[in-house]
Amino acid sequence: MRELGQVFDSVADAYDAARPSYPDELFTALSEVSGVLFEGATAVDVGAGTGILTRALQARGARVVAVDPGAEMLARLVSRLDEPAAAVAALRGDGNALPLAGATADLVCYAQSWHWLDPAESIAEARRVLRPGGAIAGCWNFSDAASAGWLAEFEERLARELPTYWGPAAEKWAPPPIATAFEVVEERWIPWTRLVGVEDFLLDLRSHSYMAALPREAADDLVGRQRAALIKAFPEGVLSVPMRVYLAVGR
Repeated sequence: MRELGQVFDSVADAYDAARPSYPDELFTALSEVSGVLFEGATAVDVGAGTGILTRALQARGARVVAVDPGAEMLARLVSRLDEPAAAVAALRGDGNALPLAGATADLVCYAQSWHWLDPAESIAEARRVLRPGGAIAGCWNFSDAASAGWLAEFEERLARELPTYWGPAAEKWAPPPIATAFEVVEERWIPWTRLVGVEDFLLDLRSHSYMAALPREAADDLVGRQRAALIKAFPEGVLSVPMRVYLAVGR
């Protein structure tokens, strides 16, 4: 996991500035399905990154333990916390071996992160740190390429140019199979729309692992080609991106 932390540390600025947050409907569904009320609950955000989910849970009254292998990612998480910062503990650690005592959490969440972990070890660790009646949840933000031709073309260009690309244009692409790793209470797909400028959209692209693996010059060239195509299609420079959040919850 240390190597993974280094990969994302290298794109921490882009991740922090441009990754999308989650719609309010996700948190309504998460609380409804899990039975966990956020106010006063202890939630573990595994693979917390720069704190997108951490901040959202904190804003809803949860005490959050944010765990991530990347020192730079955690530094940005801490710098972005709203008061009271005491409601969040940021720990450098591995989701396969959580640095937490047993039976201390009401909710263990994986936002854009579980697919990097060992399926069995990570869920065993989640079970260990959960209190009786606690819940496990995985969620991923995906662009809905099937709903917009320009977005499908964007993804197809990435698939042609990037050998390590993994997304909706990949032949065998599918949501991470977290639902096979524990007893699922419910799965939901939550649609929403992201309004974003072209430059922030491309900065988000730079934050993905398949881009972080490229030499800087190659990444710049790829982004430049994508920028030209997007500006041609959207000369005003603003994109309406159809999105879907996949949520799986187990108790």
